[in-house]
Amino acid sequence: MTHATPPAWYPDASLPATERWWDGTAWTAATRPLTGAPQQFGAPVQQPEPPQFGPASQFGPSQQVGGSQQSGASRHFGEAPQPASPRAGSGVRAAVIAATGVVLVAAVVVGVVVAGRDDGGRKPTIATGSSSPATRADAKDTPTAPTASAPPTNDPALLVDQLDGITLPIPNGWEKPDNTVEDVTTMRTEHSYECPGDTASFCWHGTVTSRTATQTDLTTAEAVAKADIKDAANRSYDRDIVGNLPYDGITSHTEIKSASVPVAGRTGYLIRWRVKTGAGPGGYVQTLAVPSSVGSESIVVVRFAFDAGPDGPPLSTMDSITRGIRPIGDSTNGGVGSSVGP
Repeated sequence: MTHATPPAWYPDASLPATERWWDGTAWTAATRPLTGAPQQFGAPVQQPEPPQFGPASQFGPSQQVGGSQQSGASRHFGEAPQPASPRAGSGVRAAVIAATGVVLVAAVVVGVVVAGRDDGGRKPTIATGSSSPATRADAKDTPTAPTASAPPTNDPALLVDQLDGITLPIPNGWEKPDNTVEDVTTMRTEHSYECPGDTASFCWHGTVTSRTATQTDLTTAEAVAKADIKDAANRSYDRDIVGNLPYDGITSHTEIKSASVPVAGRTGYLIRWRVKTGAGPGGYVQTLAVPSSVGSESIVVVRFAFDAGPDGPPLSTMDSITRGIRPIGDSTNGGVGSSVGP
């Protein structure tokens, strides 16, 4: 009389120090480290539930036993279950490979997490709520998009002073030069001419520059404008930055305007002089001072120099440029792409 071998953990001869689960009909893919002596048949033993590795699989082909077809894993009572014979090795290898694959995937995930630690000591975390593990950066490491991007500096209708955070509309017939003697934001009329007091030099009928007021303890736009206007006139129509006298110097000046003016939502101050020179028709010089909208709110100085006479730009262009000054990123009423008449 034969009896089926009861479900239990039994030593696996193909894997030393390992037990494999026998489900009463066939060997399963579940294994565990050998924790005790082999089970003795005939005495009821409380066995732990096998781990869940999916449907039980049979190891080895069907065999004829006692005239009837039974699974190759079946055994007579009293015969200890044995691991599958070499003929059934393909099934065992498949189970081992599957188990090894699970371990390998787990090792790869752990390796990615460890290797992914950043220089600040933080490490990526495993995302939840997904069918597969995934890493994500900490939320505080995710850069946020700026609320307003700086306008392109190659816009032919716009002069951008990145340092001071303002833009100025460029009048028709004006240009942004690639190189200037002074390293400041500059625009000027497109065509030059020989300076009347120094024919070896070139002058322009109109020039506008923007810079930060430096080397001063003055804190108001009015004070800065009043202190700057003389230097602005000298640099434009007296002795230039390299020491030349393109107009044979200034012979006299007259103040024709001095007033507060709104500029880009802030209160600025301007002073305008009419200067006469030793050579040429002379010109108009204006200093516009306004608190900056960036950084420590230092004072920004915009200098204007327009030749007098029929070849110089109209004075109304000074006012048009002043009204069109905007903070960087503000394209309303005189910002990006606007134009100012000559």
